[in-house]
Amino acid sequence: MSKKLNSLADLANLKFDDLAPDPKPQENKEIPFAKQQLEAQFSNKGRAGKTVTVIRGFDGDEPDLKLLGKTLKKAIGVGGSIKNGEIIIQGNYRDQLMKILSDMGHSVKRVGG
Repeated sequence: MSKKLNSLADLANLKFDDLAPDPKPQENKEIPFAKQQLEAQFSNKGRAGKTVTVIRGFDGDEPDLKLLGKTLKKAIGVGGSIKNGEIIIQGNYRDQLMKILSDMGHSVKRVGG
């Protein structure tokens, strides 16, 4: 039952009563991580020369590690992955990640150059 619009006046007369309501905004909840002793280093070995930042030393469940990885990737605005208990962030963002992690309450040690 669509009606062809011939002018802006036709567009102004449209009724949008049958649409779904706006979703409720999601609340930003604090992520309850236990204090961790983490290591931050950047590396390009085995990655065709592309630099990544690696966060090691997380002691916890896999879902918590994935949530922390997602939080860090979103905070920096880059991609990455979680493999073998390590969070791998694309690019050299070691200093920014160290600041974010220490603001979360973690102890972060700088490893390597």
